[in-house]
Amino acid sequence: MLGAHVHAYLRSMAGDRAVRCGPFTIKFDEHDDALPFNYAVPDDDAAPTADEVAELVEAFRARARTPRLEYVPQVSPKVEDALLAAGFAQEGRYPLLVCPPDEVVERPVDVRIALVTEDADLWQVARVMNEAFDAPEPTEHDIARFRRVLDGGGLIAAAFDAGEAVGAGQLGRPHQGVAEVAGIAVLPSHRRRGIAGAVTALLTREGAGAGVTTPFLTPADDGAARVYARVGYRKVGEALYISLR
Repeated sequence: MLGAHVHAYLRSMAGDRAVRCGPFTIKFDEHDDALPFNYAVPDDDAAPTADEVAELVEAFRARARTPRLEYVPQVSPKVEDALLAAGFAQEGRYPLLVCPPDEVVERPVDVRIALVTEDADLWQVARVMNEAFDAPEPTEHDIARFRRVLDGGGLIAAAFDAGEAVGAGQLGRPHQGVAEVAGIAVLPSHRRRGIAGAVTALLTREGAGAGVTTPFLTPADDGAARVYARVGYRKVGEALYISLR
């Protein structure tokens, strides 16, 4: 079942700093309290008790983080009711999309799209992503995060116009052939030119060489979903983001 493989991938992202709390695996970022970097994933078929949910909440609050989960509800169908009973609220249910690397649809763009590994390029990527997602100016921690992606076999891509990065994205460290395409970002000055799709296509296609057979992503809205559909991504399920604010 794909959802179970996605769960395994999300748990793997916590690495050796993973925190176990009842039937949950938690990923914490000690340097960044942004929601996407701090979340829990339930065990498959978990049925958490009220006490276990309370312990989960305390684990987040003890680290000054928002209690939050990202997971595939079809794999752990009993978790949502337990969270709602504790006061959690949905951030959103998002389509879970997949595209085999050999089914990518390529479309030409008028900028250069390339994989990057050098620090100078990674700083440009960080600036594009942070500006696009209204995050603070990048720091060394952002570059260290990219380095962990690259060191783990993942990929970072950028779109360049006249030598300056105007778009970016990443493919996470693969786990058993699964990896997430994330952080697809384009500066406002260059949107609606096919750049997001071109970056996504490059990461998806090149992921095959990195051992990724099942790249997945979760678009934030219908507009993003249409971009990814044009690349070849198709819905295979859904992901639930839910938190206690």
